[in-house]
Amino acid sequence: MSSTRTQVYLTDEQRERIDRVAAAEGVSMAQVIRHAVDEYLDDRPDPEAALAATFGAVPDAIAPSRDAWSRG
Repeated sequence: MSSTRTQVYLTDEQRERIDRVAAAEGVSMAQVIRHAVDEYLDDRPDPEAALAATFGAVPDAIAPSRDAWSRG
């Protein structure tokens, strides 16, 4: 796995919590942060996947002509 060095600013509390997790699990702080980022990103909806899943869901749908639009 290729990595890119990235600098972020954490609060003192965040850093302390990450340090505790890293020590308890016997891993580096970087591993804890990468895992947290992966978990966050995995829980995000993928708008492209949602569009792809619904594309053509109603293939025989007919859009009204512009003349039929109600203009108010």
